[in-house]
Amino acid sequence: MRIATRWRAIGKLKQFGAIATWYDKRGHVYLGTVTAAALLIWLRS
Repeated sequence: MRIATRWRAIGKLKQFGAIATWYDKRGHVYLGTVTAAALLIWLRS
């Protein structure tokens, strides 16, 4: 995967406020939030 592709993916994930600011204190909860956001992005495209 190219670096530009990675940065675009990170930018899309940061559109979700909880991911950009890391509201979740526990790692497994944060990972679940990132997974849910990635799933929504994938379903929209």
